[in-house]
Amino acid sequence: MSEASRVPSPATPLVVAAAAPEERKGKEPEREKLPPIVSAGAGATAGLDRGAKGQISTFSSFISAVSPKKEAAENRSSPAHLVFPNIKNVRDQPPICLDVRQKQRVSMDASSSEMKAPVLPEPILPIPPKTMKDFQEDVEKVKSSGDWKAVHDFYLTTFDSFPELNAAFKKDATASFNTIEDSGINAKFVNAVYDTLLNTPQDIQKTVLKGIINSLLREWKGPRTKDDLRAYFILLQNPQFNNTSTYVIYAHLLRQIATLVEADHHFLVHWFKKLSQKRFKQLVERLLQFISLRLFPAKPEEFPPITKCSWWIPSAAKVLALLNTANNLVHLPLIPYTDFYNSTLDHIDLMEEYHTWQNFGNSHRFSFCQYPFVISIAAKKIIIQRDSEQQMINIARQSLVDKVSRRQRPDMNMLFLNMKVRRTHLVSDSLDELTRKRADLKKKLKVTFVGEAGLDMGGLTKEWFLLLIRQIFHPDYGMFTYHKDSHCHWFSSFKCDNYSEFRLVGILMGLAVYNSITLDIRFPPCCYKKLLSPPIIPSDQNIPVGICSVTVDDLCQIMPELAHGLSELLSHEGNVEEDFYSTFQVFQEEFGIIKSYNLKPGGDKISVTNQNRKEYVQLYTDFLLNKSIYKQFASFYYGFHSVCASNALMLLRPEEVEILVCGSPDLDMHALQRSTQYDGYAKTDLTIKYFWDVVLGFPLDLQKKLLHFTTGSDRVPVGGMADLNFKISKNETSTNWLPVAHTCFNQLCLPPYKSKKDLKQKLIIGISNSEGFGLE
Repeated sequence: MSEASRVPSPATPLVVAAAAPEERKGKEPEREKLPPIVSAGAGATAGLDRGAKGQISTFSSFISAVSPKKEAAENRSSPAHLVFPNIKNVRDQPPICLDVRQKQRVSMDASSSEMKAPVLPEPILPIPPKTMKDFQEDVEKVKSSGDWKAVHDFYLTTFDSFPELNAAFKKDATASFNTIEDSGINAKFVNAVYDTLLNTPQDIQKTVLKGIINSLLREWKGPRTKDDLRAYFILLQNPQFNNTSTYVIYAHLLRQIATLVEADHHFLVHWFKKLSQKRFKQLVERLLQFISLRLFPAKPEEFPPITKCSWWIPSAAKVLALLNTANNLVHLPLIPYTDFYNSTLDHIDLMEEYHTWQNFGNSHRFSFCQYPFVISIAAKKIIIQRDSEQQMINIARQSLVDKVSRRQRPDMNMLFLNMKVRRTHLVSDSLDELTRKRADLKKKLKVTFVGEAGLDMGGLTKEWFLLLIRQIFHPDYGMFTYHKDSHCHWFSSFKCDNYSEFRLVGILMGLAVYNSITLDIRFPPCCYKKLLSPPIIPSDQNIPVGICSVTVDDLCQIMPELAHGLSELLSHEGNVEEDFYSTFQVFQEEFGIIKSYNLKPGGDKISVTNQNRKEYVQLYTDFLLNKSIYKQFASFYYGFHSVCASNALMLLRPEEVEILVCGSPDLDMHALQRSTQYDGYAKTDLTIKYFWDVVLGFPLDLQKKLLHFTTGSDRVPVGGMADLNFKISKNETSTNWLPVAHTCFNQLCLPPYKSKKDLKQKLIIGISNSEGFGLE
C-alpha cells in the first residue's frame, strides 16, 4: 500500500501524521512526552480490542433481556426504553490508548481516493425482504387498516443480522462495491426506514433494538467483510440512539466501530462524506450529545458509573474523529468545523486535560486534547492563556530567584516586559527594546511613551499595538503589499539585507495573543496555515519553516485575478503552448526593474503545454506563496513562535489562530447592547435609546465601521462582545459636534443629541470619516 493511499493509524493519525521514528530521532527530544493529536485513529487500540474472551460475557451482561413490564405503559410515539439487568456491576473496560507522539499537522488532501485493502470474500446474502416501494406501500396501508404486522415483519427480519441489513439496503445484492467512493447502500431507503421507525408502536422499536443487540453480539469477534462495514454504517444512523435509554447499546456499537482496522476506517470516512448535510449533522450532534450526557448526566441512575464505562467517551471521540476527517476531505465541508465543538467541555478541568495530554503520552490516559476539533475556540483560548500565564509566572519567579541569589534588591518591574518607546521613533525603538528583552517576551506587557506621564492600565499597551501596526502595514513602509481585490495584506517579495522587522511583526502577533489584544490585521487564511507549519519550532534549524502545501484556491484569497487567469489556463481547451506562449518562469517588478525567476531548472527554455500546465500552475503558486517570500516569512514565523512557543498551538486550526489574533468577524450587536457600560448616561435615557435603535438598524457594513471607530478593529474577541468592555460616556458639548472615540479604552463619547435623526446623521458622518484623524 503506498504512503499516499493510507489513512493513518494511531501511529499516524488522520489529521496529524507523525514522521517516521527514524526520521524524527534526535530532532525534537524535548517533545518526546507528547501524545498525538488524533483526528481518527484506525487500529485496534489498547482497551478496545474485540478479541479478549472475557469481554463477550461482559457485553452480554450489558445488553441482555428486554423487560416486558413497561410495554403496556409506553407511549407509542416515544423511543423504546430498555431495561438492562445488573448494569452497575459490569466489569470496567479500559479506555482507548494512543501513545504515539505527533510533531506537525498535514493536510487531509493527501489521502488517496482509492484504497488497496485486502478484500475478504463477500458472504451470500439472504433474499431482500422488500423493496423501498413495497415498504412505503405497507406503511400507507397502515394508515387505513391500523395493522402493523407487515411493517413489523420487515423490521424484525431486516435488523436481525448484518447479512439481513445488507440484503435489505444494498443496491445490488450481487455487487461487491469494494471501492471507497460507493458504499453500495440505498441511502434513500435507509432514510425512509429510519424516518418511519420513530412513528411505529413500541413493540416494533424494541424489535429493532433487540435485533441490533443480537447482531452486535454475533459480530463482536471474527474478521470483517465490507458487508459488516455497511451494517455498521447503517446502524450508526439509527435515530433511536438519540434517547439515553439506548446508550448502552450505542456505546457498544461505537466501540466496535472504533476498534476496526485502519483500512476499514478508510472506507467509512469516504462513505461518511457522501451523506447528505442533514444526516451528517445528525450523526455529529448525536455523538456530541452522547459525550455531554455521559459527562454530565441529567439522571445519573440511567447510566452505569463512569468508572465502569470509561471507554464510552473515547469510543465516541474516535468515531467523531472519523466524521471530522470526512468533513475535512470534502472541498466544501458538509458542516462548519465549529459544529464539532462541544460546549460542555468548557465546563470541565481543561488544564487537567492539557497536562494529561502533555505528560502521559506513554500511558493509557485519555484526553480530549487528543481530539482538539471538539474543543471550542473559547476553551482553547483558556488553555493557551493559562499556559502562557504559567510560563510568565515561571520566568518572573526565576528572575526573582536570580536577584535574591545575587543578594540584589528585587524590583517589581522585573515581573513585566517593560517597553519604553518614543512616538517619533516607534518602529526602531520597539524593535530595539524587543531585541534587548527577548528573554522577557512571555512576561506581562507594559508600555511607556517617553516624555509622557501616566501608568499603563491597558490603554497604552493597546495604543502601542494600534500605532505600530498602522505604521508597519502602511504601503509606504514597503514590508507588506495591500491587495484591494481581496482586502488583505501579503508579504513583499523585495529582497533586503535585514528581515528583523518581519520578526517584529511576528512578535507583535504573539504578544497580542498572550496579552489578549485583538489586532486590526488582514492576512489571508493561508498565512495562518503557514504559521502552523510546523506548530512547534523544529530543534534542527536546517528544517524549513513556514512552508505548506498551497493551491490556486489559496492564491485566490490574495490575488483573485491572477488565480482566475491560472484557472483559465488549466481549463483551456485549445493548444496551451500556442495560445499562451508561456515558459516556466515568473516575472516580478522590484524597485522598477523587471526580474525573471525560473520555476524549475532551465525553466526559461521549457514551454507550458497541455501536458505540463498543472505542474506549471503548482510551481507558480508555490513560488508566490512560499519560495519568493521564504526569508520574510521565516523571520515572521520565528518572531511569533518566540512568544507563543507552546504545545497548546498544536490544538489549533489555522482559522482559530486567525480568530485569536484578529477576532471573529461575526457581530452580535444585541450582545453588545446587553454588555455596554455607561458613564454619565443611564440605559433608559432617551439618547441611549435613540443610539441603539439606530445601531441595531444599521446594515452590517455600518455596524463594522462603528466597531472599528470605537475599538480600532471591526472584529470581536474570542470571548464575545462582553470582552470588549464597551463604554458609552456622556460628552457635555454642543450637539453640533460629532461623536468622539477613545479606541484604547473602547469608549464612545456621545453628545446628548435631542432627536434620533440628528444622532443617526452625526454618527454616520463620524464613523465613516474617521481614517487619518489619529487616535485619542
